[in-house]
Amino acid sequence: MPWLKKLVGALVILGGVGAVAGWVLSAPVRLDSEALAKLGPGDAARGKRIFYAGGCTSCHAKPGSQGDARLKLVGGLELKTAFGTFVPPNISQDPKDGIGAWSVEDLANAMLKGVSPSGEHFYPAFPYASYARMKPADIADLYAFLKTLPAVSGKAPGNSLTFPFNIRRGIGLWKLLYLSDQPVVSLPESTPAPVIAGRYLVEGPGHCGECHTPRDFAGGTKRNQWLAGAVAAEGSGVVPNVTSGEGGMGNWSEADIANYLETGFTPDFDSVGGAMVDVQRNMAELTAGDRAAIAAYLKAIPPHPNGYPARKKKAN
Repeated sequence: MPWLKKLVGALVILGGVGAVAGWVLSAPVRLDSEALAKLGPGDAARGKRIFYAGGCTSCHAKPGSQGDARLKLVGGLELKTAFGTFVPPNISQDPKDGIGAWSVEDLANAMLKGVSPSGEHFYPAFPYASYARMKPADIADLYAFLKTLPAVSGKAPGNSLTFPFNIRRGIGLWKLLYLSDQPVVSLPESTPAPVIAGRYLVEGPGHCGECHTPRDFAGGTKRNQWLAGAVAAEGSGVVPNVTSGEGGMGNWSEADIANYLETGFTPDFDSVGGAMVDVQRNMAELTAGDRAAIAAYLKAIPPHPNGYPARKKKAN
């Protein structure tokens, strides 16, 4: 049947065209020269602030580390998700097992574009979808601070992912949908400066939306439910709603939020728990002005009801 042969031929051609288009569209994209020019020389003192705002120790320190050991960024934490197990790598200054041989441009491409020095996509378990909103100069400052930290030998284990999630090239298509340097929440020009500063810290280096926002089937955050709380990526728990919507922090004042970030105590004298323990420990390293800015932003954003399914009450 000639028509069947033509149909098959057409499908083969369309499939080939689609495969080529997918390959081209999924290619890793590095920063352009204009963005790289904004990196600047970097300042380690300023970089320390970005280091703690970004929560680098939470994922890259050896699990259970305390005190100065938290600055030994050997990696190894296992993040078990529906897509597989991700293991944050060694990002210490060891030139072989860590990132000691990276240039500032390498770090900028990793954090703002999710691209490795060898030109591969990083998996978005590394929260570059948030870091993409950071200023290049802050990346240079962070680089300068990382250079002051110890080199630690030893590679972390690799990721353990099943097909098709183990195909890195496909992350390029994911980036087309979810990677943007634009703010999540649009604010009017009359917005007070602390709210603007808080937006940068929360949406960028703080990457709060990575845990506190529900995700769609492809693992991208649902921006229409920004910070509404979500099912935890690991286990069966939930990450709370931090907007002023129903089930959120509507009855918390800005001072309550800032105090919680500094001390770990809620307005009703409960204390921080779970994965938030490390986050709060990092937030305590910021300035009082930074914590106040974060609080101001959280009180200014649109309120949402809880973004996770209601939990069933246990039978008596």
